[in-house]
Amino acid sequence: MKNFASLIKTLDSTTKTNTKVAALAAYFAKASDTDKVWTIAILSHRRPPRPVNTTLLRLWASELSNIPLWLFEESYHIVGDLAETIALVLPEPPKQTDKTLTQFLEEMILLKKKTEEDKKAYLYENWKVLDYYERFVFTKLITGGFRIGVSQKLMTKALSKATEINEDILAYKLMGNWDPNSITFQELILEENENDYLSKPYPFYLAYAIENDVSDLGDVQQWSAEHKWDGIRSQTIFRNDELFVWSRGEELVTDKYPEFEALVGNIPNGTVIDAEILPYANNTIGTFNDLQTRIGRKNITKSLLNKTPVILKAYDILEWRGKDIRQLPFIERREILEKLITTISSSGLDVPLQLSATIHFNSWEEVTKERTRAREMRSEGLMLKRKDSPYLVGRKKGDWWKWKVAPLTIDAVLTYAMRGHGRRSNLFTDYTFALWNTKEDGEKELVTFAKAYSGLTDAEFRKVDAWIKKNTLERFGPVRSVTPHHVFEIAFEGIAISKRHKSGIATRFPRIIRWRHDKKIEDANTLEDLKGLIPVAIQETKN
Repeated sequence: MKNFASLIKTLDSTTKTNTKVAALAAYFAKASDTDKVWTIAILSHRRPPRPVNTTLLRLWASELSNIPLWLFEESYHIVGDLAETIALVLPEPPKQTDKTLTQFLEEMILLKKKTEEDKKAYLYENWKVLDYYERFVFTKLITGGFRIGVSQKLMTKALSKATEINEDILAYKLMGNWDPNSITFQELILEENENDYLSKPYPFYLAYAIENDVSDLGDVQQWSAEHKWDGIRSQTIFRNDELFVWSRGEELVTDKYPEFEALVGNIPNGTVIDAEILPYANNTIGTFNDLQTRIGRKNITKSLLNKTPVILKAYDILEWRGKDIRQLPFIERREILEKLITTISSSGLDVPLQLSATIHFNSWEEVTKERTRAREMRSEGLMLKRKDSPYLVGRKKGDWWKWKVAPLTIDAVLTYAMRGHGRRSNLFTDYTFALWNTKEDGEKELVTFAKAYSGLTDAEFRKVDAWIKKNTLERFGPVRSVTPHHVFEIAFEGIAISKRHKSGIATRFPRIIRWRHDKKIEDANTLEDLKGLIPVAIQETKN
């Protein structure tokens, strides 16, 4: 644990990429193989489940530090991080421990099923033998919220430096459903095992957002465009007569989409398709809000399959008949994909697979015009891909760009607030906004419709925080209702009708654009204004 805590301290104290890579490479060169595997797992978001909830952590830490719980809570709000607060308030350890990172994590896995008394005893035992930074790391692991400023790409780069294995090969090895509690470093990194690759996806290629004029990309003839679909990015794998569906978050979701089993036997083994999973009720692309009814469900019932069927909207092919074809130019990969889908379509098979059409233009003006059709097409905008581009690993500038449509906006009234997180935990920065609605008796009321916690400057957040503390109407646990007074312009990417929201409307990625000092609350928009932003096609589908 000492070596791992020292590594995290180094990573946490610098923003320099080279320093982080050097620290990680040095750690991988000297750590035990079991600690290496767990470190790779932690830095690639494969953490063991949280064994103790934060309420108990706060209570027990305040008891061990011999300070009142209210004082601990106030300290927590000032510090902004629970693990750091606990590390600061606990007394200096009278002795040290030589337990390894692996030993601690194996104990934490077993701890989840133990009694509260056993959990408390375990925490006391270890808090008393760890120094400040070791306690900080230990508690972070206990909370399950371990986040450090290291991307998986950076970690892979350091691992490559320590092992002399190519970065792309390592990125591929680390994809998939491996368990740090059972796999060895030899099996995960060093060995070449054909069976291990049966279900593995390829690292996803990600696009950068266009920030300048689109014409800066050069000759339009060198580019292919397609609509950017608002669903779940996935890779669907067909190998050895088996199907594997992976989300971009490296989650195996095959069982969530049983519709795709119909493709097995109709698509050759050794095929990997890069596609978007989209809701497709009544042969129409739905909204992300529709798709959310499928996400996270443990049981996919027949009624849910009928209500919200899904399709694969395919836009690339990464493997064909067992051969990795990512280095082929994009247009050549597309030819293979188009022939495959054409063959399936002409056979008359009713399968949930469609081609995401590429669009070729003669001018950037035509591209711009097509982008204005995005919401009509149920997309977020356009993807622009250089015709000769290979399929790379991670986010690279130059060949793939996303050009999203301008967000929808509306003016809303601040009605509720909560404290923020991290460095903003002592400020009220998480806001709930409302719009005007006219009741049957003609009286107007404010109805909440969205929450947002980003978009203001630090100075603006401090001003709003000071105002909230002086204008609180009621308190509901951590939430405060405030006097309706301030108007903010709220932006969001998408909008849909929703029975789960009080307003009857769901917004996608809401955030604050600006504080409208020039407007009174009477000038804020209405729910009818918000509903008017819903594309007609979506309203007709819902009706």
